[in-house]
Amino acid sequence: MSMNPVEPESMGLLATTEPELRPGLPGSLAARPKMRLGLIAMVLAWLIVAGLVVGYVPRWRQRAALVSQTRDLAIPTVTVATPTSFHPASMLNLPAEVRPWLDAPLYARASGFLKRWLVDIGAKVEAGQLLAEIETPELDQELSRARADLAQAKAALGLSEATAARWGELLKTASVSEQEALEKRADLSLKQAALDSAQANVRRLEELQSFDRLVAPFAGTITARRTDIGQLISAGGGQELFHLAQIGRLRVYVRVPQAFARNIEPGQSAELRLPERADKVFTATVVQTAGAMSADSRTLLVELEVDNAGGEILAGSFAQVRFTEAKQEAHLSIPSNALLFRSEGPQVGVVKADGKVELRRIVLGRDFGQTLEVLSGVDKDDHVVLDPADALVSGTSVRVIERPKVEPKK
Repeated sequence: MSMNPVEPESMGLLATTEPELRPGLPGSLAARPKMRLGLIAMVLAWLIVAGLVVGYVPRWRQRAALVSQTRDLAIPTVTVATPTSFHPASMLNLPAEVRPWLDAPLYARASGFLKRWLVDIGAKVEAGQLLAEIETPELDQELSRARADLAQAKAALGLSEATAARWGELLKTASVSEQEALEKRADLSLKQAALDSAQANVRRLEELQSFDRLVAPFAGTITARRTDIGQLISAGGGQELFHLAQIGRLRVYVRVPQAFARNIEPGQSAELRLPERADKVFTATVVQTAGAMSADSRTLLVELEVDNAGGEILAGSFAQVRFTEAKQEAHLSIPSNALLFRSEGPQVGVVKADGKVELRRIVLGRDFGQTLEVLSGVDKDDHVVLDPADALVSGTSVRVIERPKVEPKK
């Protein structure tokens, strides 16, 4: 088998082209692996840093979000409302008692038995009208005896007058002593006094006997009859025979709370309503006030007058009076669920501009159920915390949610 000889020129050409494909210098061959290792190490380092960054950033964000959420949850969220302004006079609706203009129980002044009665309940009577007659046998006997005593006193006085006159004439002739004449004149004075006493007793018994006729002291309506024919009647025993009331005009008595007492004046008009006639409004007028607060209820007793010529209002009824002309400065009200009961007294939490709570002591007025009247302690621009926690203290930072105002019921 023959082989083609390799010519020197071709071998030289191979020798010259190999260094171009691979450097033939010993230093270049040694530096190339190191550069590759450095590049690989740099790439690995960047990959490690990128992995750390990619893994840490979400955790950092989650941790920041958790810290922010924890900080937010640490601040309590509260609902607030601003105090509502209202005019208390428009809400001054008070219970009242309706009474007759004149009202009197009628008693007997003479003891005896009821002979007859002439009027019954509901009867309209005039002043001086006869209501009943009483039989007074014992009083009649006393009067007869008193008249007999009067006649006896008159006879004794006549005899004493004649005796004194005769002894006066005898004294002029010195037939009797001056002492005896003085005694006769003194006896005359004694008999005169006895006669006056007998006359007074007769007049007294005659006056008592006149009470056997029970008459009406004023015009009105008989509202009660508590006796009947033949009933034993004892004078001064507290036994009521009739009850008489004048109901053409009525008195209305109202107890006004201390907060409104100074706004009630005589001459003011008021509205009177009855529960059974809610659609009907009667006009009443303030007549007078007690002028002093009641010590047990701290209220002012006010008397009003209402016309009842038509008899539409029954005396003794319960009514509601609304003072329409009573004027008073506007007050504030807050929801009842804003109140805190502490040892210092009633308080509310007010959120200030910096988001912190300030506990304030307040003075309460009337209770309207869902709302409470506040006399002092808050302003109309304050933000009052609703449903405050028992642990709420001044300086607590809160997040605010405002609630619409609650108007007090009228």
